[in-house]
Amino acid sequence: MANTPQARKRIRRNDRRALINTNRVSRIRTFVKKVEAAIAGGDKSAAAEALKAAQPELARGVARGVLHKNTAARKMSRLTKRVAAL
Repeated sequence: MANTPQARKRIRRNDRRALINTNRVSRIRTFVKKVEAAIAGGDKSAAAEALKAAQPELARGVARGVLHKNTAARKMSRLTKRVAAL
């Protein structure tokens, strides 16, 4: 158990940040799922629009530190390739 005031504060802060980061990752996953659903539906224009919306979300996740840069790049690349193949 934390005994010092700064350790107690760090625990409170970590809990708040974990909640915020969980919400951020969830939001990113939702955008990616929308692209995948449009791809599965075979609608190229909808998939392209969903991809256009998902790319800034992935980039924001990298900027906020909830996603690794290469992970976001890999996801964007794979989604772009799948949309182009429609």
